[in-house]
Amino acid sequence: MYLVRIAFCALGLLAGLGCGVAASGAAVPASDEPTREDCNAAVAEARALAAALPSDHLSRYFAERHLHQALVEAGNGEFDECLDMAARASDEVRERRHELRPGEKLKVLRTDE
Repeated sequence: MYLVRIAFCALGLLAGLGCGVAASGAAVPASDEPTREDCNAAVAEARALAAALPSDHLSRYFAERHLHQALVEAGNGEFDECLDMAARASDEVRERRHELRPGEKLKVLRTDE
């Protein structure tokens, strides 16, 4: 009786090892997580859009802030957040949500003000 149990366990162990070896050679599905290259490409695209606006345009200012945050997120390894911030920058430039009235000027405070 013990011999039958040992033989059965040994066969089960061999079958499990065989399945493990066969599965290790199978193709691993690609990850859907964004990479640093994805982030860099999105930031470059958004930066090119922002560069098309005049340097004193308010939408360009906000887009550049979003791009800065995107690079901070990429530095922290948060590439999905990087893509989100780059998309916000692109939307800001395309939709031009912020406009200055004629004669108005953007006043950016320094850190010590």
